[in-house]
Amino acid sequence: MSPQKSTLFKYAELLASCTRARLTGTRGAEEIFGIQITDCLPSLEFLPENGRVIDVGSGGGLPGIVWAIERPNLSVTLLDSINKKCEAVRGIIEALGVKNVDVVCSRSEDYARTNRESFDLAGARALSSAGVTAELLAPLVRKGGKVLTFKGEKVHDELSEVGGKWGMLGLSEPSLNFYGGEDSSRCVVIWEKLKKTPSTFPRRTGLAGTKFFWE
Repeated sequence: MSPQKSTLFKYAELLASCTRARLTGTRGAEEIFGIQITDCLPSLEFLPENGRVIDVGSGGGLPGIVWAIERPNLSVTLLDSINKKCEAVRGIIEALGVKNVDVVCSRSEDYARTNRESFDLAGARALSSAGVTAELLAPLVRKGGKVLTFKGEKVHDELSEVGGKWGMLGLSEPSLNFYGGEDSSRCVVIWEKLKKTPSTFPRRTGLAGTKFFWE
């Protein structure tokens, strides 16, 4: 077993044994490793070689801790608004001995106001619909960077409801990168950051999920 794989499995064991907060809906280290952690790996090819990346709505650290383990040259920020989860993940990171990752407890809109366009890539695995996710992540990414999210069978519906208005956020049209086999609907969605996000974003905290930017 490679050092990275060994660390990833130890991470799965720590997630499974965590009693301080509910960090994943999957139970058991083998199941967490085989389903949750393995599902994060296809995103690795889209990460920059070095620089700063952020995992928004990180929860138990997926995919951000996987990124930090597999890409030690990156500086990884895990952002979540639930303090109990943040404290539990800090304990997991300490136990793993991973040094290139930091945990921030904040709402994404609030954090983006003070860390605007300071990341090379912002990603999220299970945050919200594609349109809402793009709005929350775009203000965090520098021009020339990327926004990334994971999607499944509803991806086409979620993208089409935005009506191609990604330019309002400074983003390109999304590219869909499917993985998991010929019949799989799982994909990594990537937007390129073509220009600066207008200063009207981020909007008031919580507004992205109730009043859609494209309507």
